Amino acid sequence: MTVFDSGPDDKLGPLRRVRAGVLDVAYHATGPPQGAAVMLLHGYPYDVHSYVDVAPALADYGFRVVVPYLRGHGPTRFIEAATPRSGQQAALGADVVALLDALDMPRAVLAGYDWGARAACVVAALWPERCAGLVSVNSYLIQDIGTAMTPISPYLESGFWYFYYFLTERGRAGLAADPRGVAEVIWRRNSPAWKFDPATLARTAEAFANPDYVDVVIHSYRHRLGYAPGAPTYADLERRLASQPAITVPAVTLDGMSDGNFPATDGNPAAKHFVGSRSHRRVPDAGHNLPQEAPQAFIDAVQDVARAHLLEKT
Repeated sequence: MTVFDSGPDDKLGPLRRVRAGVLDVAYHATGPPQGAAVMLLHGYPYDVHSYVDVAPALADYGFRVVVPYLRGHGPTRFIEAATPRSGQQAALGADVVALLDALDMPRAVLAGYDWGARAACVVAALWPERCAGLVSVNSYLIQDIGTAMTPISPYLESGFWYFYYFLTERGRAGLAADPRGVAEVIWRRNSPAWKFDPATLARTAEAFANPDYVDVVIHSYRHRLGYAPGAPTYADLERRLASQPAITVPAVTLDGMSDGNFPATDGNPAAKHFVGSRSHRRVPDAGHNLPQEAPQAFIDAVQDVARAHLLEKT
């Protein structure tokens, strides 16, 4: 494991690197090493700075907090040039398990939104023994790829313009040419009430300079819509995910009531996927990047799911 000085102003803790599965993962770590483990997982097109207020607060409460850059983002790198640059859900989940192994974490509370929530849901469903509890924005995010061609309302489809843009070579070229510009359009639609400034966007956009960013993102959206095959390594995991496995671990699910692309629900549409204890909360004035827009709601959710795990053990 390698530790770098990330500067005195970085509230996420020092930047570290560790080999985990197919990746050399860059991650921030803060809080006492003996504390209950929490892994905070970011989405697309975002990065670890979604947790700039959440991570230090959880560390102050005594949690051991790990905030990794996902594959294709920031300083995280693939170890081998021949490894497929997959962005599929099974790969994201497998990366989390590999990182838990590399950090000698038997289990952790897994918390995230967007790609990060999907990775957390995959681990909670397929490796429940590694997940002490789940915090997931937008509830159950394991993709049902078999029904990917079922249309949704035209209004919601319009918010997913980039799904279809990325199916084309024009979309690949557009993402490569201006990843920050693509992200800004998505941010504004996802979080219409969030008044982020140019510096906040620029800080996150630095993570898009990863040499594998375009390949991973493009594969993620093409795979989920059935336009690209998955990597053979993850074929068995994808078969298991196709059954939409239930989540048995304690869970808190969150919806931002100002999410422009994922309208808040009362939690009932996803209820059948949660067979353990689960609390669903709607967060006023928050959009899709909920931990950055409403950090206290996210902090409370992590604390509550950690307490639920302790109660289940007693």
